[in-house]
Amino acid sequence: MNEAQVARIHNGKGFVAALDQSGGSTPGALARYGLGEDSWSSQKAMFELMHSFRTRIITSPAFTGERILAAILFERTMERDLDGLGIPDYLWERKQIVPFLKIDRGLAEAADGAQVMKPMPDLQGLLSFGKARNVFGTKMRSLVLGGNQAGIDAVLDQQFAIAAQILDAGLVPIIEPEVDIHAADKPVAEAMVTAGILERLSQLPHGQQVMLKLTIPTEPNLYLELISHPRVLRVVALSGGYSRVEANSLLAANNGLIASFSRALTEGLQVSMTDDEFDAALAASIASIYAASTT
Repeated sequence: MNEAQVARIHNGKGFVAALDQSGGSTPGALARYGLGEDSWSSQKAMFELMHSFRTRIITSPAFTGERILAAILFERTMERDLDGLGIPDYLWERKQIVPFLKIDRGLAEAADGAQVMKPMPDLQGLLSFGKARNVFGTKMRSLVLGGNQAGIDAVLDQQFAIAAQILDAGLVPIIEPEVDIHAADKPVAEAMVTAGILERLSQLPHGQQVMLKLTIPTEPNLYLELISHPRVLRVVALSGGYSRVEANSLLAANNGLIASFSRALTEGLQVSMTDDEFDAALAASIASIYAASTT
């Protein structure tokens, strides 16, 4: 494992850029960028447009390790090269940004107030691919819809079981049991998820560490015990559908919690912008998220 990358994730000032839209979330991301579904005629063409959007972000002079610690990307992006380097190497060597690979295949149907991840029959192959491409870690998302203990247990049991396989492969997993921001009992669900994570962290082998990606909590500083836990490398927060202004405001109330925003990061970026306009808008977004992540 790259010790410089471990130190950067654990101690660095900044946030994680989530640029890992896959099949289900790509049309919405492109629509917000100004490219409607009439802009492509096939899924391949859609992914090419998304790749161009991601490349525009990654290569922007605003997108650097000065404020961004890491970036999460989709495997179709990670398998590409940029400026003569594999994209994971480009991120680290040119930008000092640690590369993470999204590995989940989406969500299963809801049961017991939660959505576990769909099966990942190709997991070992994907982890081998990540290692070969010099990826540092992985990210996988589940969804908690409310404070149902059976559903929360199912989500966390699956997340930690797969995390063990990821750790065995020499990668660092980002465990993401997202709590829906619209859940009627959101604070209750967040407290239950936190308690369940603490219980399972205690069962990790000595010396192993995971990362956590969690919903910004209704109760500020709910995650302080997770943030200081010896089995946790870093705790990051998702924007979850909040606008950037709202997500930043909520995040700033939580000491030690940093952003891993996707929609909030790219909010306002348009395909029609000139490069100067695009870079300025991205720089402003990054600066605001960095400020909220360094409280």
